[in-house]
Amino acid sequence: QVQLQESGPGLVKPSQTLSLTCTVSGGSITTSYSAWNWIRQPPGKGLEWIGVINGDGVTHYSPCLKSRTSISRDTSKNQFSLQLSSVTPEDTAEYYCSYGCSGYGCLTPFGSWGQGTQVTVSS
Repeated sequence: QVQLQESGPGLVKPSQTLSLTCTVSGGSITTSYSAWNWIRQPPGKGLEWIGVINGDGVTHYSPCLKSRTSISRDTSKNQFSLQLSSVTPEDTAEYYCSYGCSGYGCLTPFGSWGQGTQVTVSS
């Protein structure tokens, strides 16, 4: 079974870049038709999809965050990362990485989740 674990600083200052890494075990991030997502949940609010990188390294981002978001991967470490620039207190949230299938016929695009990590944006 695929397992995911988020890591990175829990506190980021306004205007700086939020950087998180998801370490994957039990599966390869280069697998065909796989999808590796970043999702967040601000306090008291619903889940918000940030973006995804698929098994070929192709990325897609939420239109609301696209201008500030970059998702990349390190295949040698089986990791993928999130960078969110110019953060404000509105970016304070629980951040999750998630794994699922992609492409035609996919029924579980968010099948597995990491435990999440709290990130607070504050001076």
